[in-house]
Amino acid sequence: MDKRKWWKESVVYQIYPQSFCDDNGDGIGDILGIIKKLDYLKWLGVDVLWLSPFYPSPGYDNGYDISDYEGVDPRYGTMEDFERLLAEAHSRDLKVIIDLVVNHTSDEHPWFTAANADKTAPTRDYYIWREPGSDGQLPNNWGALFGGPAWSLDRDSEEYYLHLFSPKQPDLNWENPKLRADVYAMMDCWLARGVDGFRMDVISLIAKPADLSDGPVGPSGYFDPRGRIAANPRVHEHLREMRQKALAGHDIMTVGEAAATTLEEARRFTNPDGSELDMVFQFEHMDLDGGETFKWNDQVIPLPELKKVMAKWQQGLEQRGWNALFWNNHDQPRMLSRLGDEGELRETSAKMLAVCLHMLKGTPFIYQGEELGMTNMCFASSDQLRDSESRNAYQRYTEDGSISKEDMLRYISLKSRDNARTPMQWSGDIGAGFTTGKPWMDINANYTVINAQEQKSRGDSVLAFYRELIRLRRNYAVIVYGEFVPDDLDNPDVFAYQRCLLHQRLYVCCNFTSQRQQWVPPEAFAGDDVELLLTNIEASTYLENHQLAPYEAVVLLKEE
Repeated sequence: MDKRKWWKESVVYQIYPQSFCDDNGDGIGDILGIIKKLDYLKWLGVDVLWLSPFYPSPGYDNGYDISDYEGVDPRYGTMEDFERLLAEAHSRDLKVIIDLVVNHTSDEHPWFTAANADKTAPTRDYYIWREPGSDGQLPNNWGALFGGPAWSLDRDSEEYYLHLFSPKQPDLNWENPKLRADVYAMMDCWLARGVDGFRMDVISLIAKPADLSDGPVGPSGYFDPRGRIAANPRVHEHLREMRQKALAGHDIMTVGEAAATTLEEARRFTNPDGSELDMVFQFEHMDLDGGETFKWNDQVIPLPELKKVMAKWQQGLEQRGWNALFWNNHDQPRMLSRLGDEGELRETSAKMLAVCLHMLKGTPFIYQGEELGMTNMCFASSDQLRDSESRNAYQRYTEDGSISKEDMLRYISLKSRDNARTPMQWSGDIGAGFTTGKPWMDINANYTVINAQEQKSRGDSVLAFYRELIRLRRNYAVIVYGEFVPDDLDNPDVFAYQRCLLHQRLYVCCNFTSQRQQWVPPEAFAGDDVELLLTNIEASTYLENHQLAPYEAVVLLKEE
């Protein structure tokens, strides 16, 4: 069995502070609002809270453009509020991890403002600068993830700076040892305050390669350099140094966002020797509907490909690393709207998706509202958009005529990051229990039907089902540590697999369709000694006839 660790046995709940709970009525979620909901989170049963950025920021990328790594944005409260949040969470045995965003800063960070004002400034080399290309234009044909080129010109010095995301987010130069020392010192400050770990934003991209040459142009009109950057082995040297100089001696949790990483690289990131990270988020399963090349479409994730990708990572990290399990986060549209049913079978399909994920091997992450079965937003106007990536894409593709306004809004309603950022639906009251003021972005109109208050009153709700999943995880070691064994990866309708540990064996089968499916379990699960451990259907007949109802999920238990 894998070596036991508290973070392997935990369930993590991600909070997007701006959209979670507004205490002061200004329409923006805040730290005091989070404190008000700690009892709810404890009741739900989660172990760890992951807070998306709450640092001072101009807000171009909703907090992921940080102008002060060691402060709290006044929109969210004060440092005293944050320290109270830590104390209140810890008193409830809830751990708190925070976002570490050190691939880039805001262009309003003092490091960059000084570097931009004076070419001889000590922090000039904290960023990546290049002379214009031979034609006097861009240094290369790299593209930014939020649209346009990955380089912007500093007219005073006549040099370009690199930004993999937006011009408001210049990339840091991790080859500079002084920059690395400043980052580690900042991490020490947060650890001294008592945080329990870090989620590391796009950490696989921090080590830029020496090769800054052009690459093949994609649909955006530029080369996407993420694969080349993520393959640079220097990232492992930096993370090992970080472990030694900032994290050593702390019993914490580290999870890295590993964009464009390979399985082999992930094994290095999450090596059980603990020299780098504890686990990584990989996005191969998230990009199966075209997101890796061009996300603005209406493609649907094909189930056989999804199963093969999930099996690849489950088996590939067996005894060699650890998976971070997720369907949703602040950068993804709601998985219920991608693979489930938004109509009459919404709650059934939400529960099925939860079973499928939480019974896999790894640490499950719940994104706020996922436990309620929250859905995507239907955006009727570009004025409703708050996400810079979505706004930029809408403007570019509608102005050049490549996509109609109607189709672009439809694609955005399917794929935009804004789908995850609509305010949390606490009640059916005006403001959804999120705010008494005007919310910073529109609330999904279905809040009167989908909300925590209503679901907490029902024992058959999605919310109640998530509580049961978390309880089972605590009671059955096989859910945490059991080996993953896939079953029929080519079937287009059912996702099935086994989990095996010592004398316990689970069989999980999930119907991803709105039709009944005949699904016979392996022979080992055919006897009278098999227990129906969990199902999302009140009157399941699976043990009698091996038929899965629409969106039914079944977990069988056999003890040997």
